[in-house]
Amino acid sequence: MADTQSVATLIDSTTWKIQQLQQAFAELEGHNAVSLNVKWKELEEHFHGLESSLKQRFNELENQEKEYVSKVIETEEMLEKQEAVVVAKELASLERLQEKRDAALSEIFGKYQASLSEPISSGTSSGLTDATSEESSDVTAAKSDLESVESANTDVKPQSELMTLCEEMDAEGLHQFISDNRKNLTVIREEIPIALKGAPDPFSLVLDSLKDFYSGEILGLAGKKDGSLLGMRRTCLMLMESLEQLLADVTCSLSENSMVTSKIKDRAKLIASEWKPKLDAIDIDASCGNSLEAHAFLQLLATFDIASEFDEDEICKLIPAVSRRRQTVELCRSLGLLQKMPGVIETLLHTGRQIDAINLAYAFGLTEQFAPVPLLKAYLKEVRKVSQVKAGNMSPGVQNEVNERELSALKAVIKCIEEHKLEEQYHVDPLQKRVLQLEKAKADKRRAAEAAKPQSKRARANGATYTSRVTNFPEKSFYRATPERYSYPYDRQYVYPVESHHPTMIGSAPYTISPPHTTYYGNGYQVQYQAPYLH
Repeated sequence: MADTQSVATLIDSTTWKIQQLQQAFAELEGHNAVSLNVKWKELEEHFHGLESSLKQRFNELENQEKEYVSKVIETEEMLEKQEAVVVAKELASLERLQEKRDAALSEIFGKYQASLSEPISSGTSSGLTDATSEESSDVTAAKSDLESVESANTDVKPQSELMTLCEEMDAEGLHQFISDNRKNLTVIREEIPIALKGAPDPFSLVLDSLKDFYSGEILGLAGKKDGSLLGMRRTCLMLMESLEQLLADVTCSLSENSMVTSKIKDRAKLIASEWKPKLDAIDIDASCGNSLEAHAFLQLLATFDIASEFDEDEICKLIPAVSRRRQTVELCRSLGLLQKMPGVIETLLHTGRQIDAINLAYAFGLTEQFAPVPLLKAYLKEVRKVSQVKAGNMSPGVQNEVNERELSALKAVIKCIEEHKLEEQYHVDPLQKRVLQLEKAKADKRRAAEAAKPQSKRARANGATYTSRVTNFPEKSFYRATPERYSYPYDRQYVYPVESHHPTMIGSAPYTISPPHTTYYGNGYQVQYQAPYLH
């Protein structure tokens, strides 16, 4: 609107401007030196023509604007009327629905009241009994209908078999039940603490379940793992963890008979004393920080609060054997080893397991004492140093082994950097380029080896021969997802390449050393084929 007014003002001022121009033109003609071929009358007619055309166009625009505004007002009024009609129809529909509902309820209650007010026939007592039974049946039917509606969303499940086994203190049945339902371990793990709460003595039940922990050898005669024994040991560990979770739950209230008594501690101490020498006989270093037996021993000490009965230094020696397990940090806190963690981290560093040491340093807030970036750089420097020193006089097999070592170390370092958000302090681009370079060299060697295989000739029925071709399939994607090796819920907190057990080249335990034919997943984790176990 302001623009329209300003335009109108300018148009009105044209007459005054024409008059000023006429005066200027007259003064110009007054000079004898200047001769003009144009007459003022012609100019005046031209300017008046422009003025009239502008006013005409301006009036047309004003009329169009007024028409538009009027149409907008009419449209708004029409929309308001339609909206009012819709609201009125909705209210009317709701009123009719409410009336129908009230009518239906009145009819139902009328019939019910009529059935109650029917006269009782006089005569024998049997007639009175029949009328009373009919009335009671109607009331019962009404109550049952109400109860069915109320219980529609409150489905009460029968007592589970797991609860029954715990209430009966059946340790063998508990093992068998978990073994038979190993596909549902996630659900079972959530239910076990609740089931143990219903046991008369959950501590004795868990201790009874540990009696066959060392009933056999994990490795059989053929070098394959005993799946049944491994599954049983994992069940024992899960039961001890569930019992500790039950104790930590402040909402549960155990009876006095089911608390940790001195008798229970003596039994647990006796079992731990029997397990400790067997741990000494097991090659814990070969577990690469993932020892199930060492984890079970430490969990036994933590669950039954008997860590004070054993030498603290001896307990600390077992922490590197479980350093890659998800529960390690909580175990160390439960066992009261916070003051000993710097020494444990030093031990890991001296044995060439810098990544495990960095993870524990982050978990216990010791990154100022153990700076992660220098440790990672030193670790890669040692690995590359071995590769450069040995590169001159290496057989192809040893060269492949060294390349695998460097490749696995690079993957482990990159994963550690990404997990702890160290990209700004340690750029991963050069490391990833080196990974791609090693992967390409590995793929080229594999294709060359396949192409060098001799071609076999087979005779056809007609006497002719044909040559079979060795097809080089495309290299599988390096970054494919690693499948879960076990269905058991004890996943590790950090996924690292598995250490193999070949002699080290730098005087420390490497993260991965494997022969050239070993298969690796995309994250550097070594594929291990083993007999399936129960859970």
